[in-house]
Amino acid sequence: MNAIFTDASFQNMLNVANKYGISSNAVTDLTHCLMNSNGTMAQFNIQELGGGGQWMLGGMTMVGDMFNNQLKYTVDGLCAELSNFIQQGAIQYKPLPRLENQQGGFSGNWWGDLGYPNSTGSQNGTSYAIFNNINRLAIQQNGKVTIFDTLNNNIGGVGQQQGGNYSVTFTSQFGTVDLSTLPIVSGVQETVKQSEPLPLLVEEDIVKPNNQQISNLEEDNSFFEEDIFGKIEKLASLKDKGILSEDEFTSKKNDLLSRL
Repeated sequence: MNAIFTDASFQNMLNVANKYGISSNAVTDLTHCLMNSNGTMAQFNIQELGGGGQWMLGGMTMVGDMFNNQLKYTVDGLCAELSNFIQQGAIQYKPLPRLENQQGGFSGNWWGDLGYPNSTGSQNGTSYAIFNNINRLAIQQNGKVTIFDTLNNNIGGVGQQQGGNYSVTFTSQFGTVDLSTLPIVSGVQETVKQSEPLPLLVEEDIVKPNNQQISNLEEDNSFFEEDIFGKIEKLASLKDKGILSEDEFTSKKNDLLSRL
């Protein structure tokens, strides 16, 4: 994937390159590596930076020439500044255009106008695209695309899931990501075509529910309400851990309560 940075992003990268006396090509390659983890780590093989190396935010810096402290200092400084730009949104990829195919659908980036993903994949009929730099996760299943707001989750792992709505599971720095707690930004809705007018109903045609059906309906509503309150409790836990702000928690809570 030939991802292209925005002009403003490239200027920020060029400023960092000039500061450390490194070529813009080397800094561009290093930034691509950092973008895969939303600026938290990078594994690279760049000749100008001593060949193979690894950097982790708040961790160790390793370079091919392990005794070259000056090179370690340079790599650490480069990665730290580029990481800061990425997490602030000052380094971003240009959005991909949506290419319409002959069938009238869209090919290539089925996730729409989110831009370049950090990673993509497909397992058991489910496709996914991860956008850590804009906190988005797109999942395509059975022809439908659902886009989640990943909040503060930095998704870095994907595995196979045995049950649930999707055949894949995602992990972040907080562990397994519970998709049911993530706000849905958008989704493809099915449209029902009505070919002819519906017949008018008279009172005799209306089937009134019996007492058992009413009881079952009330029980279903009770389960639905418990599910809503369970999600609110999970959101409250995220707020207590500092993952959600008070405003974000209130907004999501009100959205869930409005469904009751």
